[in-house]
Amino acid sequence: MSAALNETPSAERIHIGFFGRMNSGKSSLMNALAGQEISIVSDTAGTTTDPVKKAMEINGLGPCLLIDTAGFDDSSELGGKRVALTEKAAEKTDIAVILFTADDISEELAVYRTFESNGVPVVAVVSKADLADCTVTEKRLAEEKIFPVVTSALTGKGIPELKKRLVSVADRTDETRTITGGLAEDGDVIMLVMPQDIQAPKGRLILPQVQTIRELLDKKCTVVSTVTDRMDNALAALAKPPKLIITDSQVYKTVYDKKPPESRITSFSTLFAAYKGDISYYSESAAVLDRLGENSRILIAECCTHAPLDGDIARIKLPRLLRKKLGENVKIDVVSGSDFPADLSDYDLIIQCGACMFNRRYVMSRIERARSQNIPMSNYGVVIAYLNGILDKVEIPD
Repeated sequence: MSAALNETPSAERIHIGFFGRMNSGKSSLMNALAGQEISIVSDTAGTTTDPVKKAMEINGLGPCLLIDTAGFDDSSELGGKRVALTEKAAEKTDIAVILFTADDISEELAVYRTFESNGVPVVAVVSKADLADCTVTEKRLAEEKIFPVVTSALTGKGIPELKKRLVSVADRTDETRTITGGLAEDGDVIMLVMPQDIQAPKGRLILPQVQTIRELLDKKCTVVSTVTDRMDNALAALAKPPKLIITDSQVYKTVYDKKPPESRITSFSTLFAAYKGDISYYSESAAVLDRLGENSRILIAECCTHAPLDGDIARIKLPRLLRKKLGENVKIDVVSGSDFPADLSDYDLIIQCGACMFNRRYVMSRIERARSQNIPMSNYGVVIAYLNGILDKVEIPD
C-alpha cells in the first residue's frame, strides 16, 4: 500500500504555526525542525508570501503540520494580503511558535498574549543565536514570565529542546475524541448508507466515510455498507437489525423512513459536527429556521473546494430545502475553503459543512466568531435533520 494511502489527513494533524517579524528566521527554524528545506530562506524581507506547510512526525506528538507564515510586520504593497493569510493560518494553529529577535519585543508579545488568551499553547523562541547576543531579549522575556528556547537554525542549537517544548505544551484534550463516541462499541453491527453521487471522486470514498469506517473497524464493529436504493436488500441480509445506521445527510429522511424501529440513526455530517465543532450550538441554532422567512439571508460554508456540479449539496440540494421552508426569495450565499467573512452581521444563519478538511481549532474559531457576533451557526446534517422534522430522533455521540 502506498504511503499516500496510509498518510494521516492534514485536518487530523497537530497544526504548529511559526509567527514573527520578517527575517526573524521562521523559515530557517522550520527547515531545521523538519530536517529538510521546506521554505525558501533569504535575507530579502518578505520572501515567505503564502503560508508554506509541511506534514511530518514529531516523536511524542505524532502527526504534525508545520506552517511557515509571512512576517506580521510586512508593510510592502502586498503586505496586507500576506498578513491576512497569516491571520487565517493563526485560526488553524494548535501550537504557536513565536520568534523574538529584536530588543523591542512589543509586537511579538502582543501576538504571544493573543494566542495565550485564546487558549492556544505558545512556545517562545529567541532565534538566530549564532548572529547576536540574546541576553537582552531573554531578560526582557523573563520579566514577562516567559522563558524561551534559544535557537540557531545554522548550528542546530536549541532544536532538540524546541521539540521537547512542543511536546510538553501540546493540548491533549482532543486525543480522546472519537467520531462515533459511545454510539458504537465492540461487537456492534453498524450500517453505513453511502450514496455515491457525482461529487464523490471516482473510485474512492470521501474522507468522512473512510475515517468512520476505519474507526468502526478499530472498535471491532461489523460494518455493512450500502447505497440508498439497496438499503432494503442490505437489511434483509442481516440476521437482526443493525444497532446504528449512519447515513449521508442528503438522504436522511429516506433512510429514517426505511430503518427498523430498533435501529438508531445519525449521519456522517452530524458525527463530524460533534467531532469538529460545537454540536449543542449547532442544534440550538437550527431552531432559528422557524423564525426566518423570505427576507432572511443565509451563509452556507463548505470546507473543501471543487468545481460545482449538478446536484451539489451546498448550491442545489440544501438551498432547495431552505427555499421550500422559507420561501423562494430567501438570500443564500455560498463560500468555500478558507473564505469566511470576518463580519457576519449581514447573515441570519450560517450553515457549516461537516468540516472533514479542517482541524477542530479552525472550526471552533469560526463558531466563536459567529457566537461573538450573535449569529446562529449550524451544520449541514443538523439543519437537514431539522428541516425533515427528525432532529430529535438523531443520535449524537457523547
